[in-house]
Amino acid sequence: METEKNIILVVDDDKTNLTLAQNILLPHYRIAASNSGRAALKYLENHRPDLILLDINMPEMDGFEVMGQIRQREETKTIPVIFLTADNLAETEIKCFQMGAMDYVTKPFVPDILLSRVDKTIELDQYRHNLEKMVRQQAEKITEDARRISAIQDSVIIGMANLIESRDGSTGRHVKNTQNYVQLIADELRARGLFAGVLTDDYIENLCKAAPLHDVGKIKVPDAILQKPGRLTPEEYDTMKLHTTYSGRIIQMILGDLEDKTYVKMAEDIAMYHHERWDGSGYPTGLAGEDIPLSARIMAVADVFDALYEERVYKPPVRPIERIMQIMSEGRGSQFDPTIIDVFMEMLPKLKEHLGIA
Repeated sequence: METEKNIILVVDDDKTNLTLAQNILLPHYRIAASNSGRAALKYLENHRPDLILLDINMPEMDGFEVMGQIRQREETKTIPVIFLTADNLAETEIKCFQMGAMDYVTKPFVPDILLSRVDKTIELDQYRHNLEKMVRQQAEKITEDARRISAIQDSVIIGMANLIESRDGSTGRHVKNTQNYVQLIADELRARGLFAGVLTDDYIENLCKAAPLHDVGKIKVPDAILQKPGRLTPEEYDTMKLHTTYSGRIIQMILGDLEDKTYVKMAEDIAMYHHERWDGSGYPTGLAGEDIPLSARIMAVADVFDALYEERVYKPPVRPIERIMQIMSEGRGSQFDPTIIDVFMEMLPKLKEHLGIA
């Protein structure tokens, strides 16, 4: 039995653009078309499309006004939106993301680009729906605390890691790598008697289970930024930095109802604060020193090491590993907790063994 096609609402006052979008998308999707913002809002009173392609520059009511009303309505606020614009100004791009758009496409349309952006947005939105449904169903069925925490946690970690990996292949590997490095660092700190009373068995177990969620907010960062091969502009970097705040919100949404508040708080701390710096110059809140949660300080070291060691879309890997350690040592007391980075520097033989380096 053939699966029913998703519905896309295309909103544009230009008849040529409406026709072009329909010709590109009709072989793959069902299309509803509106030639004004008011007509689109009227359509949405009785229909819920899977995606809205929304032109910005329209008479009477522009795309930003329409988007504002879409987000205010309970029945439409979660529908993903891709803005359509002939404006290449950075200010316009920033406003698109600030308004809550999943992406934007410039006009005139390039068929392959439009179709690719639409396909990926619908796929990610469906994945989120399925994941949230799965978590809700499990939460309703599991009554025993230990079983519920284990089942939901495992499902969320695997689901979120796979979702991130679908956006950026290197990030999926990064999730697994950083979990291993966090374990190595925490075990070494405890073996040396550091942070005694904090690094208990339960703490380290929670730390390692929470670590894969540290970048989950990147699912809300547009592909155009996440997969950019070159240096980000200041505006793009500001958008990228929002992934920490997004991560905290997503973790609260998915895990907030768990009775194990210690685990939830650790997952949130790691996600929110692993880009804070020891000297207070990090983001998103500018925490400094021991005000930064220990879990996030450990995560910061693991995160930066893997970012340097592995290839990224925007850079080659740093080699040899001794060069990485030199670079990271320069962040002692500025970027990293001095105690943690000192121990990490002395872990070079263990890291080489873990990575299979002779």
